[in-house]
Amino acid sequence: MNIRIKRIYDNVADGDGCRVLVDRLWPRGVSKERARLDAWLKQVAPSPELRTWWNHDPERLDDFAIRYRAELDGDPATMRAVTELRELVAQAAGPTTLLYGARDPAVNHALILAAYLGNN
Repeated sequence: MNIRIKRIYDNVADGDGCRVLVDRLWPRGVSKERARLDAWLKQVAPSPELRTWWNHDPERLDDFAIRYRAELDGDPATMRAVTELRELVAQAAGPTTLLYGARDPAVNHALILAAYLGNN
């Protein structure tokens, strides 16, 4: 799988391929035209409860990853969204870029999601 991750606030690049927003909330200050999305899959994002608990705390990242993977494996709506995402990746002529809004490129759910997709 050719999956990349990128902040939605970064400039669109020709090499992005299929652009998929994987956040539940639309990112502030980004127009739909500027985002140039192929899909917005809200359901693959962490649940509001999990996101609130985590609060992007780097010290909770390992525990968050375990809980997030459990959501990806256990919630029917999330599992359907993961299937849809896998189909988008499989159909893409080039790479698929998972877009996220978090500030820290090393502490975000898109990293965990990309690894999950690559390992399952």
